[in-house]
Amino acid sequence: MQPKSVSASRVTLSQLMTLTDANPTGNVHGGTIMKLADTAGGLAAMKHAGSICVTVRIDSMTFLAPVYVGDLVSIYASINDVGNTSMEVGVRVEAETFTTGETRHIATAYIVYVSLGDNGRPAPVPALRLETPEEERRQAEAKVRREHRLSEAEAIKSLRTQAES
Repeated sequence: MQPKSVSASRVTLSQLMTLTDANPTGNVHGGTIMKLADTAGGLAAMKHAGSICVTVRIDSMTFLAPVYVGDLVSIYASINDVGNTSMEVGVRVEAETFTTGETRHIATAYIVYVSLGDNGRPAPVPALRLETPEEERRQAEAKVRREHRLSEAEAIKSLRTQAES
């Protein structure tokens, strides 16, 4: 399997927010933004893997500002790092107000996907070819998050084993 560049799987998804996206306060539901982020992230993962990918973890999603009905939301997703069968995708959410032209950074998310083979089991993914210092930085940060995820899982497993004793 040939390594793939980050740019080969980059995705941009844009959608106008309408009344059907609103919560009772008139802002767009955070869940609507999360779904769009997961959709864009999943597309980037599938482009990289060349196969169906499923979400296994939303590592974090930080909302920085509200989104309003009438805003154009754009989601930018790209691969940060890959493992054997998994990929971390970084997702940036921006909203543009048409009347002013103002663009706001709304949210950032880190989502982990696993590639599935024809048998529905995890399948290998291509290595990641880094081409810029920013991509190298993003990969280094993704490796820190991966270590944190693994450490957290081990700590929880240990606590459960102790509780069962």
